Amino acid sequence: MTTSTLSIRLKQARLHAKLSQEELGIRIGLEPASASARMNRYELGKRVPAAELIQRVAAELGLPATFFYAEMDDEAELLERYHQLTRTEKVRVMIFLKSIR
Repeated sequence: MTTSTLSIRLKQARLHAKLSQEELGIRIGLEPASASARMNRYELGKRVPAAELIQRVAAELGLPATFFYAEMDDEAELLERYHQLTRTEKVRVMIFLKSIR
C-alpha cells in the first residue's frame, strides 16, 4: 500500500508537535494499550482514520482538518497559517485575495 497524503501530513504534524505516536494517540482518546500501534498504521497508510478521528487530531494539534488532505506543501502551509489568524486578519486576507483575482 502506498503512503497517502493523509498519512504523510499526519506524521508531519505529529513530529512538528514533538509527540510520539503513543502520546498523540492517547491525547485524542485512543486506548493507551493500542494508541502507538494504531497511529503507526495510520502514518504508514495501512489504515485510514475516520474523519472524526482526524477532527480530534486537528483539534489537539491546533490545525484545520483540511491540512491533512492538502496534496501540495504550500497549500498545507497556507491552511495552517490561515487557521492561526484572528478573525480580523482572516477578513483582511480574503479582501486581499479577492483584489488580485
